[in-house]
Amino acid sequence: MVNAIGMIELTSIAKGYQVGDAMLKAANVDVLFNRTICPGKFMVMVGGDVAAVEAAVETGLAIGDDTVIDDLLIPNVHQDVFPAISGTRVITETGALGIIETFSVASVIEAADAAVKAANVELIDVHLAMAIGGKGYMTLTGDVAAVTAAIDAGSAVVATRGLLVQKVVIPQPREEILRDKI
Repeated sequence: MVNAIGMIELTSIAKGYQVGDAMLKAANVDVLFNRTICPGKFMVMVGGDVAAVEAAVETGLAIGDDTVIDDLLIPNVHQDVFPAISGTRVITETGALGIIETFSVASVIEAADAAVKAANVELIDVHLAMAIGGKGYMTLTGDVAAVTAAIDAGSAVVATRGLLVQKVVIPQPREEILRDKI
């Protein structure tokens, strides 16, 4: 059962492949992503039980050494995070729109998990680095108070590490703004 995720974001594509291989050999985890991301970075994301993911990330960090940009380990990841990353979330109604933009892929996933755990909101999507200069952003919806609480909680997680680019809450977004999201 996948109840934890771990990820390592690296500056080197070659080292990324080596880290991914080492992580998979170190523990019984499933590879969720093992690919290049903009701008010339690489990410390895694994899932599995908490102990296995911890072991895989620990191994990956040791192998990645000075090429590691960011990493994460979320022991009890919220069930909405995976579908939002893969783009399979279906949202039929929207309320207020909340957005968190970060400087790294790992940090946006952490922000998304913290946000959906903090308030009664629906995660729309988590965009990982492609065609946005290696940054990440996430969107969510719900009533204004819940979206504000979620955005504050999610952005606080990454702001302490200096990885927050921006956070926004739009109380009544125009329908056209979300056309490609719902």
